[in-house]
Amino acid sequence: MSYAETARDIFMDGYGCAQAVFAAFAPLTGVEKEQALRLAMGLGGGVGRMREVCGAVSGAAMVLGALYGGDDARDKAYAYAKVRQFADAFKEKHGSIICRELLQKRIDEKESPQASDRDAQFYATRPCARLVYDAAQIVETMLQEDGKLA
Repeated sequence: MSYAETARDIFMDGYGCAQAVFAAFAPLTGVEKEQALRLAMGLGGGVGRMREVCGAVSGAAMVLGALYGGDDARDKAYAYAKVRQFADAFKEKHGSIICRELLQKRIDEKESPQASDRDAQFYATRPCARLVYDAAQIVETMLQEDGKLA
C-alpha cells in the first residue's frame, strides 16, 4: 500500500487531514503513529478549524521538516525549499493551499471549533480525502526522487 493510500485510509478512519498525512509517514520520521496523530491534531481544519493553511499541507510540511530539517541554517533553508516545492505542486494541482479556498468557504464564515460529524454526507461533499491522498502522493514522489524511499 502506498503512503498516499495509507494517508487516505487514516483520514477515512475519522482523523484530520494533517493527522492522516503525518501519521502515514510516521515510520519514516521515527515518530510513533499515535504520537504523530497527537502532534498533528491541532492543525486540522486549516489550523484549529480556522480554515487557514490546509491540514494536508501542514501534515506534509511536518513530514518534510522531519526528513529534511536539521540543526543549522542551511538545513532550515533546504527544508523550507522542500516545503515550497511541495506547496507549488499542491497549488498546481488544486489552485490553493488555503483550506477555506479549497472548501469554497466565504472568508467571513465563522465555524465552531467542533469537528464536523464524519458521516456519508461529509465524505460525499468534501474534497478532503482527495486532498490528503494528493498531498501524501506529492511527498511520496519527492522522497522517491531524492532517494529517500526504496
